[in-house]
Amino acid sequence: MNIEDYQRLTQQAIALLESESDLVANLANLSALLNMELDNINWVGFYLLRNDELILGPFQGQPACVRIPVGRGVCGTAVASNTVQRVDDVHAFPGHIACDAASLSELVIPFSIHQQVVGVLDIDSPMTARFSPIDQQGLVFLMTEVEKVLNSHANKA
Repeated sequence: MNIEDYQRLTQQAIALLESESDLVANLANLSALLNMELDNINWVGFYLLRNDELILGPFQGQPACVRIPVGRGVCGTAVASNTVQRVDDVHAFPGHIACDAASLSELVIPFSIHQQVVGVLDIDSPMTARFSPIDQQGLVFLMTEVEKVLNSHANKA
């Protein structure tokens, strides 16, 4: 995908989320949209921060790890550092948690509500080096726009 494709995808995501305020419903639809639009992925979904661990949220793909401690694995590292993690080879990532042995690369993007990290978008691929800098840029843009909608819904609650 190129940047224009990600801009279109972001517009689709915002259209899905704008009229619904329920976080779980929105993340479920967003994971379905991403699963439908992204090629060469085998898992896409969300983990939500509860106390000091990430709990499995809405996703598309095979059953996954339910709990991930903050600071552990790619998702836990993304939350602990509040930084995007783009991993070309998950087997080379120290402390990688293998929920699905078929996953070879991963992109994890933390997201926030009211400036507090509340979870991560996690995307796995059965290909090494599946996620390019363009993919990262496009999906970070998408999640930045999604955060704006989630924050506007949280402000109304």
